Amino acid sequence: MPLEATLQSLRERGLVDRIVPAWRASLAALGVAVLGLMLITAREWGEMFHQWWDIDTYNHILLIPFIIAWLVSMKLGELAKVKPRPWLPGLGLVAAGLALWLIGRATDINLIAHAGAVGAVQGAIVAVLGPRISLILALPLCFMVFFVPFGDELIPALQGITAEIAIVLTLASGVQAVIDGIYIDTLVGLFIVAEACSGVKFLIAMVTLAVLVCFTRFESWYRRAAFLAAAIVIPILANGVRAWGTIYIAQSQGVEFAAGFDHIFYGWIFFAVVVVILLGAAWRFFEREPEEEGWTNTDLSQWGWLERIEGEGVNPGLILGATAAMALTATILAAIVSPAAIS
Repeated sequence: MPLEATLQSLRERGLVDRIVPAWRASLAALGVAVLGLMLITAREWGEMFHQWWDIDTYNHILLIPFIIAWLVSMKLGELAKVKPRPWLPGLGLVAAGLALWLIGRATDINLIAHAGAVGAVQGAIVAVLGPRISLILALPLCFMVFFVPFGDELIPALQGITAEIAIVLTLASGVQAVIDGIYIDTLVGLFIVAEACSGVKFLIAMVTLAVLVCFTRFESWYRRAAFLAAAIVIPILANGVRAWGTIYIAQSQGVEFAAGFDHIFYGWIFFAVVVVILLGAAWRFFEREPEEEGWTNTDLSQWGWLERIEGEGVNPGLILGATAAMALTATILAAIVSPAAIS
């Protein structure tokens, strides 16, 4: 739909009048650009949504749109003070995202294709709104990375670590056991650290939460690094304790009781306990309120180089046209290198 037709449609519904005039054309262009890019990469967005919805490792990603909306809402006051300056160099980020998508399609590596699909949308935001607004929205913009499901690659390593922690604690608690890889043999039965018991879903969710906390509640990079490290180490150790607990309970109560207890108490309840402990320990070290996150217009006004690189801005229609041309080119190339890429 042409940009003017889009604006007219929104105006008829009374939505345009609620938007600051300086933002109307850019937001319309951004909406069309994002929608177009998502249609071109619809296969990847469909695959990602399937993983978010159907695979419990990635269920937490369903909350990310709401987190991003919350982060943006805290910046509305700053955004009202500035107008978008569409930025031609930002098209390079769109091109990079589409190139990554093409590489993923050509090599049949979903992680790369998914990252490219998300990256192209991020690039469109930077190109249409400009570098100044992108810096104001740096956290929600970067947080979009967590739309990409990742972590399955860690499962074998996490299975091994969990098994090693479990066997150490099992032997230390006086239970006779022998370990062979991810198999732990005890007097009451053989236990396997399966993929579902690797703790990957806790680790991925915890890292996502940790990044959010790091940039909304801490200013010091040292404290950010320390909190993120704790958010990685603690879930791994806690999952080893979880595996040991199941083995230990089974020695006196039986394997079936231990398995049932594991399903009832552990899972997200166990994860919630770990989150409470981690946040409780870090609470006294928080340095700011979430509303103070990121840069303000006052901060950015002191960056002379920013004024130089953003220039006077261009017509958002130009950005939209260039994005459409790149998307069409990417579609043709995808059909050539990987006919199955376009569904």
